[in-house]
Amino acid sequence: MTIPLPKLVEATFLERKNRFVGLVEVAGQRYPAHVPSSGRMKELLFPGNTVYVTPMPRDMRTRYRIHLAHYGETLVSVDSLLPNRLMQKVLVNGALEQFSGYQEIKKEVGYGESRFDLYLKGDTGRCLMEIKSVTLVDEGIAKFPDAPSERGAKHLLELARAVGEGFRAAVIFVVQRDDAVLFSPNHATGPHFAQSLHLAAAAGVEVYALACEITRSAVRLKDYLPVQL
Repeated sequence: MTIPLPKLVEATFLERKNRFVGLVEVAGQRYPAHVPSSGRMKELLFPGNTVYVTPMPRDMRTRYRIHLAHYGETLVSVDSLLPNRLMQKVLVNGALEQFSGYQEIKKEVGYGESRFDLYLKGDTGRCLMEIKSVTLVDEGIAKFPDAPSERGAKHLLELARAVGEGFRAAVIFVVQRDDAVLFSPNHATGPHFAQSLHLAAAAGVEVYALACEITRSAVRLKDYLPVQL
């Protein structure tokens, strides 16, 4: 399953102004660019690195939007919302056997004190799903988060509670690059998240990791990665 990308322009990343705005150079000119993720991504968004951008509408405060960045020869998608679109498309088309049999798919559904990315309902019951965008790979290991994530830890514990109340629950880590051989929570950077993921899995929350193939024209779901908690 594939998400096509718009026509991309090559640019040079210069600096990150704040979480969602960076400065890029396109054809010798400097412009503000939207960073579509709050992740740190220090290994991707650093001065001099090659990124790929698209123009933004004239009424926006940033001139471009960053879609991809290089990590050596590896292309990485930095759009944290793309995995949600990709997973919804996959589920609507019944392309994941583990989640077949759900006739109803809704986005951004509230449960407890949280909102979850997807809610599935069908003959097999109800399922809450949280989707996480992963861009960090360290020596072949995809890791999440790349910054402390208390909100993410809270979501995991809410999913565990949902399982206790009769829901099926899953967290899907979508690795937006193709150079990982397994996934593991980032114990060093996000110990609370890693602990919460372990507790959630023990409570019955399903944990999956999926790798992607990235080109300048599309992001394609590739295959499952082993998960090591």
